[in-house]
Amino acid sequence: MLEEFLSKHEGKTLEFKENTNNLKGILKSIVAFANTAGGTILVGVKNHSKEIIGVSNPLLEEEKLANAISDSIAPLMIPAIEVTSYRNKELLGVQVPHLAGPCFFKREGEENGVYVRFGSTNRKADRETIKALRLFASNKSFDELPSIKGLINEEYMKKMFKNINKSPTKKQYQMLGIYSDHFGKMMPSIGGLLLFSNERVDILPDSIVRCGYFQGDSKEKMIDQLDIVSPLPSTIEEIIAFIEKNTRKEAFIGKIRRLDLPQYPPEAVRELVVNALVHADYPLRGTHIQIALFPNRIEITNPGGLPFGQTMEKALSGYSRLRNHVIGRVFRELQYIEQWGSGLQRIQGICKKIGLKSPVFQEQDNHFRATLYSLKETKTLHSKYEQQLINYLSKRGTIQTKRAAKLWKLSDRAARMRLSKMAQIGMIIRISTAEKDPLAVYVLRKGHEV
Repeated sequence: MLEEFLSKHEGKTLEFKENTNNLKGILKSIVAFANTAGGTILVGVKNHSKEIIGVSNPLLEEEKLANAISDSIAPLMIPAIEVTSYRNKELLGVQVPHLAGPCFFKREGEENGVYVRFGSTNRKADRETIKALRLFASNKSFDELPSIKGLINEEYMKKMFKNINKSPTKKQYQMLGIYSDHFGKMMPSIGGLLLFSNERVDILPDSIVRCGYFQGDSKEKMIDQLDIVSPLPSTIEEIIAFIEKNTRKEAFIGKIRRLDLPQYPPEAVRELVVNALVHADYPLRGTHIQIALFPNRIEITNPGGLPFGQTMEKALSGYSRLRNHVIGRVFRELQYIEQWGSGLQRIQGICKKIGLKSPVFQEQDNHFRATLYSLKETKTLHSKYEQQLINYLSKRGTIQTKRAAKLWKLSDRAARMRLSKMAQIGMIIRISTAEKDPLAVYVLRKGHEV
């Protein structure tokens, strides 16, 4: 388990600390982890080199940390603190659960002491984030809230359901959350307006969807652009039409006839578009959904990282946590969503089946980006010796210099140089207790598995 943590870099759910000297910094990380998605803090590890230096008096440090957590953080939380041994070095592991907070640093108060995790940093939560944390704790989403302005286009809404041979009653529309109770009066919900109102951009100006087709590898020169303000079901079709207009078909010669294949698999494109609309953080100001087309890829970026409690590992394994309950329910009812939580997995499966380069999913501060590569893009090729090591580590997990030397039929010195080179480019990670450690262990960096 320790080697699994050390094979990763610091991020949304992981932090390394050399010691407990900066106790306030550790406590802020615990608050941020609890508010965001949970996480692990390993004390006794240098961040950049991953060198294990250990903790001199782990039982004393454990008691010190437990007392500080109890005295400094509200509401009361009890993270699991464990002493772990690695080659005669003692470390402290702090497992922080995700809580329906907001949790806060007592010294700074409930309005100023709330922190959330962005990448590998802790940031003070603003009012909107604190409001979102409280909504999450009440098991409500922003799009379930009533709106005192705006009208639903009922004719358009009925048409969307009629397209799938359904005619919901007023009560069923309410159960889907399209309407919401406001002091005893049924009003359109924010989700209902996003889905079925012609005024959605008037009510939420940043809910506009911006599409652009760019020449070359950057956004310096735009060839075509489109701003979409339609209700969300129509937005899906308009985005896909823009992508089809600005992409080409690739010609392949089969055994009998020529095959013209689209540059991107249509199922994967639709899945990514729906995913962006379902998970966008619509109240986030100054940002909007962006569809960026380049000659070799599509980048779909939506405001808002992963929802509270969600991690990339969970998302890719099929664990679902909806940010927008109403939009999610209605999209499933309208058959835009097949199964909860399977979208990213399905996209990966589609690309793998047709030999497409794996899509990339990234959480970038308060944005989520999905990159889909063109049919002509090929997977990164590894050298023969690199592939040998990747195959070995995928099966065995770890390797040391002497075993690598036997695998490659080289001297220990030559094998050490190869391992060092692969570590420098980020393919593998070195785990050691000293800078010059002949017994250093190497593990495969996440994302380089076969």
